Amino acid sequence: MKIFHVLALALFLVPGCGRSPAKLSEPMPRLPTARVEVKAVESVRRTNTEEVVATVRSRLQATLEATLSGRIEKLPVRLGQTVKAGQLVAQLDAPEVKARLQQAEARLRQTERDWTRISTLLAQQAATRSDADTAESIYLSAKGVMAEAQAMLAYTELRAPFEGVITKKWADVGDLASPGKPLITMEDPSMLQLESDIPEAFASRIRLNTPMMIRSDATRDEVTATVSEIAPAADPVTRTIRVKLDLPEDSGLRSGQFARLLVPVGETASVHVPASSVIRRGQLDIVFAVLGERAQLRIVKTGRISAREIEILAGLDAGESLVVSGMDELVDGQPVETK
Repeated sequence: MKIFHVLALALFLVPGCGRSPAKLSEPMPRLPTARVEVKAVESVRRTNTEEVVATVRSRLQATLEATLSGRIEKLPVRLGQTVKAGQLVAQLDAPEVKARLQQAEARLRQTERDWTRISTLLAQQAATRSDADTAESIYLSAKGVMAEAQAMLAYTELRAPFEGVITKKWADVGDLASPGKPLITMEDPSMLQLESDIPEAFASRIRLNTPMMIRSDATRDEVTATVSEIAPAADPVTRTIRVKLDLPEDSGLRSGQFARLLVPVGETASVHVPASSVIRRGQLDIVFAVLGERAQLRIVKTGRISAREIEILAGLDAGESLVVSGMDELVDGQPVETK
């Protein structure tokens, strides 16, 4: 009985006579040859930088304040308006100053007539030298009062100290102006600088008149600025040092904008590839290398990213051939022909 069971199991396992064994897998279809452009990957020594928060400001800025009290009679400017040097930007109505000027003018005319009369009498020897000196002294004093009243009247007019743009209006027509109260803020938009508080650990790497790179969301490309001022002492509270950099006229930035100052902290050798050669698929960054005339898919780890280049931390080595054009339709293992 046992022998019978063994023979039955053997007949069940052996394939039937005349039948060919089933195929385990179909052959992979032949992939067409793709024409691509490749570039040799190079390791380049680059400067490592740390980003520090910075603010764009105007190098020439002024806030015009009232010198005396008075109601604002005119404010013939608007936000964003360009004004020339000496142009009227605010007019105050100060009746007491005008009254004082009228009194000074009347006093001056009276003392001038008295001095002229005494001088004539002195020439005719009908007055003494002491009377003439006294009349002249009173006349000169009246001229001083007149000049003071004219100066006070001039304070009722606020004029632009330089050519620039109105950036802020602190008051409006009808408001009461008082000494020290700001009325208008203006600046020169053609003269911009960057202000940044640098951590004291990085301050030793910054030198006067040296160029530094700036990155801002407002511009696509990095901007080069020149260090113009470095504070001689650190802030004991924040442990930072104030640094100012002059921006070029064509920086594309505006006063008040946020930017990042790239402070150099050392150098390292790293691999950088064109940004267009890295493909993002889900959470993975991939590139195609060329090995033995075939495309080879590589998953890479990326580092710093700029508008033109991406740093590769792992997955690609210097000296390998990287596909930089024509990789959109590539698949792993596909034959390639370089352009």
